[in-house]
Amino acid sequence: MTGFSRYAIYFAAGADNALSRFGAELLGYDAYGGDEISFPQDALRIASDWRDITADPRKYGYHATLKAPMALAPGKTEAELVAACATFAGKPRPVPVIRPVVDSISGFIAVIPAEPVDALQQLAADCVRDFDSFRSPLTAEDRARRKPEKLSEPQREYLDRWGYPYVMEEFRFHMTLTGRLDANRRGPILEMLRERFATLKLDALAVDRIALFTQDDAKARFRIIGEWTLGR
Repeated sequence: MTGFSRYAIYFAAGADNALSRFGAELLGYDAYGGDEISFPQDALRIASDWRDITADPRKYGYHATLKAPMALAPGKTEAELVAACATFAGKPRPVPVIRPVVDSISGFIAVIPAEPVDALQQLAADCVRDFDSFRSPLTAEDRARRKPEKLSEPQREYLDRWGYPYVMEEFRFHMTLTGRLDANRRGPILEMLRERFATLKLDALAVDRIALFTQDDAKARFRIIGEWTLGR
């Protein structure tokens, strides 16, 4: 990982949105205000090590990745990236709407779409392309961290081209709630999270905004410094 500050373009549901509160409570961190939050009691009852279970996603805040964390390219500034976010959001485009469910994905638990949504795949691809001029090239260390030997050939190609392997047709929208869990632990935690999520009565989720997150250094948590509603 680089020693410099990083930026990412994520989807976050909005500071006052029930989904944002749901995620922030479970992660114990609100990326909008940068505040620590107490974990829900039912999470602690099901797993006394809940803080450890959520340590990895807590660092990033509750979000879905659209453009993965990146150090700024030489000559690029935060102000220019902020302006580019506003320009991107202002372009007319179909606003993706998903049917959100809680499920396991690659061993961790997240809110994901119940079925594929073409407009969502397009939004993510547009973010990858449109913001790539702001991305500093991967260092050898950054590339090695992605364990390219374990990636598929297309994923390795995307890693080298876009700095991140899970883009384009490899992209899977997810709002992470836990780190990777052993199979024997996953069931009870998944059931608890589904029960909590059901109380939101969230049958449809509009992916209608982008948020600019920043990380001051490698040990810092990401926080939101800007948010823009997508044009229609």
